[in-house]
Amino acid sequence: MSEQNSGQIIHVPNTLRLKVGGASRLGALDPSAIAKAEAALKSLSGNFAQWLQDEITKLEAARQAIRTDGMTPATVESLYLRAHDLKGLGTTYGFPLITRIAASLCVLIDDAEKRTRAPMALVDAHIDAIRAAVRDDIKTDEHPVGRVLAEELEARVAEALVD
Repeated sequence: MSEQNSGQIIHVPNTLRLKVGGASRLGALDPSAIAKAEAALKSLSGNFAQWLQDEITKLEAARQAIRTDGMTPATVESLYLRAHDLKGLGTTYGFPLITRIAASLCVLIDDAEKRTRAPMALVDAHIDAIRAAVRDDIKTDEHPVGRVLAEELEARVAEALVD
């Protein structure tokens, strides 16, 4: 009995490009739908201050848990999750500086193996900087205080991670 290759190659056309509207960058997205989405986001922006404050309250609670229970894997994980949320939401809420500061905090406590050894003073500095940015309405790192603050925190994180 001879062995014959009974396999068959089936070429399936790639229709994804057609589904998203050809070669244009926006594809088949309706500009009026984009405008509606932007308008909806703008209408929600009145809630951003409260939502941002809610996120900062959660971050503060995570810091308090560390002060109460110590820097354990569970307490630092909670802090990391709160910082990660702020990293993602800061810009959406109109505070790209908070995104940058929260990202720096995430870098500091990103490694699950080492996060319980993060200097608490540096963790506090990040949280206090986030609170100060909101209190003083410092939204971007184009603000001279915002820039210096973010750069200094990032430099301290880099030093801490080398040790």
